[in-house]
Amino acid sequence: MRGAPQIMGEALVAASLTSRGGGHVLKLRSNQMVFRQGEPADAVYYIQSGKIRLGVVSVHGREGVVAIPGPGEFFGEGALSRHSVRAASAVTMDASTVIRIARKPMIRLIRQEAVVSDTFMEFLLSRNAQIEADLIDHLVNSSERRLARVLLLLADFGKDDTREAVVPKISQEVLAAKVGTTRSRINFFMNKFRRLGLIEYDGAQKSLRVRSALLDIIVRD
Repeated sequence: MRGAPQIMGEALVAASLTSRGGGHVLKLRSNQMVFRQGEPADAVYYIQSGKIRLGVVSVHGREGVVAIPGPGEFFGEGALSRHSVRAASAVTMDASTVIRIARKPMIRLIRQEAVVSDTFMEFLLSRNAQIEADLIDHLVNSSERRLARVLLLLADFGKDDTREAVVPKISQEVLAAKVGTTRSRINFFMNKFRRLGLIEYDGAQKSLRVRSALLDIIVRD
């Protein structure tokens, strides 16, 4: 849950991207492709609402989920580097609003607009820290702990004093690709978490309620 100062900061960034950078606001439906792996990388995206799944597919057809950024975060930032094609595909997880800004205007804003530069730098540092944490997670933790961490990240735990949060229901196939295990293992652990009262499904709203007690799965010996 984002506080008022954070929401205000996001609004300032969005205003700079659209008014001074010529960015285009895109209203996207759930499960809509934003760009595909291998396509030309010519723009950066900023999320105003919703969540985006960034995934890669190997030559053998195996899929992995790289990240799931949400409101106030960028994706497709590889367009600012020397890479000419997308390293991953981006798909919406729910109805989303994003701002698409071309490469050259984005570079100019980073150099000239402090609010964009500061926000983008904070995003890069946060993304780098998350990549390191993901690597450590895969090296030393069990798939059960990795799943618990993914669910807590989706619920934005740690950003505010929140004891529970509701996130759009995510398929077990996507969770398996993110955690790096099989769908059957994900199903087993999700049922276990539900029996323990750590998560709760809302079939009518197609959402998942995550409780802070799920942290015990991560910190226990």
